[in-house]
Amino acid sequence: MHLDEYRQYDATGLAGLIRNREVSRKEVLEAAITAIKTYNPKLNAVVRTRFERARQESRKVTDDTLFGGVPTLSKDLLMGLAGEPLSFGSASLAHWCPKEDAMLIQRSRSAGLVMVGQTATPELGLMGITEPKAFPHPHNPWREGYSPGGSSGGAAVAVASGMVPMALGGDGGGSIRIPASYCGLFGFKPSRGRVPLAPAHGEVWQGAVIEHALTRSVRDSAALLEHINGMAPSGPYPVPHERGYVAALSSPRKPLRIAVSMGESLSRGLGTRLSPDISASINKAATALTDIGHQVEWCEPPVDGEALANSYLTLYLGQLAADLVWISQQTGVTVRRLAIEPSTRAIGRLGAVLLARDYELAKRYWHTAAEQMSRFHQRYDAVVMPVAADTAPKIGELYPSSTRERLMSLLALPGAPSLALKAELLQRLAVDALRRTPFTQLANLTGQPAMSVPLHIANNGLPVGVQVLGRMGEDQRLFQLAAALEQHDVWQRHLLRQAF
Repeated sequence: MHLDEYRQYDATGLAGLIRNREVSRKEVLEAAITAIKTYNPKLNAVVRTRFERARQESRKVTDDTLFGGVPTLSKDLLMGLAGEPLSFGSASLAHWCPKEDAMLIQRSRSAGLVMVGQTATPELGLMGITEPKAFPHPHNPWREGYSPGGSSGGAAVAVASGMVPMALGGDGGGSIRIPASYCGLFGFKPSRGRVPLAPAHGEVWQGAVIEHALTRSVRDSAALLEHINGMAPSGPYPVPHERGYVAALSSPRKPLRIAVSMGESLSRGLGTRLSPDISASINKAATALTDIGHQVEWCEPPVDGEALANSYLTLYLGQLAADLVWISQQTGVTVRRLAIEPSTRAIGRLGAVLLARDYELAKRYWHTAAEQMSRFHQRYDAVVMPVAADTAPKIGELYPSSTRERLMSLLALPGAPSLALKAELLQRLAVDALRRTPFTQLANLTGQPAMSVPLHIANNGLPVGVQVLGRMGEDQRLFQLAAALEQHDVWQRHLLRQAF
């Protein structure tokens, strides 16, 4: 199979070719391996390959599986492969290997996907950019020197460049939707608990994190979720396996009432400024939805953006402090001596002195936001808003400067972390971390399904995703809406316009 031909297909299309004996599984796998060898030295999407294991596993795939041997990539974070390195984007876990496959890996394999490697992520998945010091930084395929976002940045680069037709990703605060927006892909975050994190985890970041994939098409995302969804026996959420995602794409559509927002309620107080291209993308989405037959109204979600950001980052601090203790336990290295980045160490020190009272108060606000959105959705079936305030940033633009890192090192002084929290450093962190992307955390805190759809190309030639949130549990309705937008705009053509 020629490389150019391979790159034209989504996963469902490749599976169809294999099923009809037009190409073999081996040909498709070798095309993926060639693509990775050809493009990854420049793009740095893949941090670890497993080509020989993939060849062995491909031969065992049966013809009756959903994807029939289509190659994919897992993320170097949470998605354990038994006995193989999983470094979480960090030098501190460079030699750590999980003892068993993650359930997402198990279910993806049972769907006929073949894992050919692991994709880049920021250290511990902490940033909305993918610039770990332990690995080369991925470049956005649309323009060299620009970021693909994060934390599933490597996955987005791999799919947008055509290395694989889909790649597994995770989303704890926008980590699927932000890279999808920056790289012109479809990125779907399922409802809380829909995809289990077992056996290693019951929940991560108090349930904010959920895993799925970045894809070129809506049908690939729907087909994969139909196969991998459903609670684990040890899972904290009673979410049974659900069918109907693929059928929803072609089922009769009824008109919806959809709120459209520039996200002002979420960005207020954070110094966020929307670029004209982002505003244009939201207006374009409103027009498209009206053309499809939906009732569109301009309305802001009834949430306090500053409170939401502070709540999210409070949990973020506490979770990171716990994660560093876990890494210490796994590696036998004290937290003080872990090979972690200065910003990670600084945030961990803040989390280590965070009061349990403040952590719990922050978590309680999640329910407040969920209740507000639940009442909002009594009137609106979905809400449209930005994914980010601008197109992809340049690599290095958002990473803490060397000066900022030196200031962070002062938190090693006795008593400094407690004083920093009392001096409202958390509010400063919220502004720094979320000014560009304050719109995606809401769905993680409330548990709602959300997606980024690639509806626009900015004047600078970079793609822009538009975010859509649905009611808690109504993932199928979002897929149905996405399919209508995809048909209306035929966004796959965007990928063929890349400069890469």
